[in-house]
Amino acid sequence: MNNDISTVLFDEAALLLRVRELGAEISRDYEGKRPVLISILRGGVVFLADLMRAITVPLEIDFMSISSYGDSTKSTGVVRIRKDIDIDLAGRHVLVVEDIVDSGLSLAYIRNYLAGHNPASMRICAMFDKPAAHKTDVVIDYIGFNIGNEFVVGYGLDYAETYRNLPFLGVLKEEVYR
Repeated sequence: MNNDISTVLFDEAALLLRVRELGAEISRDYEGKRPVLISILRGGVVFLADLMRAITVPLEIDFMSISSYGDSTKSTGVVRIRKDIDIDLAGRHVLVVEDIVDSGLSLAYIRNYLAGHNPASMRICAMFDKPAAHKTDVVIDYIGFNIGNEFVVGYGLDYAETYRNLPFLGVLKEEVYR
């Protein structure tokens, strides 16, 4: 798998340091509250596992699974819920935990969908953001790293369900997915 990577953008140490910083910031912002962290599966689970251990306030977790990519490298823009949340969000403080924001279309859908569950507040935390790829206005409250518009894998991100287990974020060689 490592031979398929053209460049490592962030190594494991850099990722974990940034997660700890995000955890400290989120802990300060949610002091006295019990947030519900909602991870967007599958890519967000690696980030969630590290992030929730870096947060020092009581919390709950839940999961959503959506589909907008299929086996492609680009979002179709059509979002389908594959697994819905299980926790009642009414009156709760919700933190959506995303691995990456690309077009922003999926995130806009998730935000609107979860707003219909009447949370007390909702914020977004994304480990990676691709501002140049946004197709809609998105507000991300906590960002790990801004990155370029390369196709990246590792730290939960995949191509055709492979590479998620890489402990770093790297740029996938074009010949692998073209």
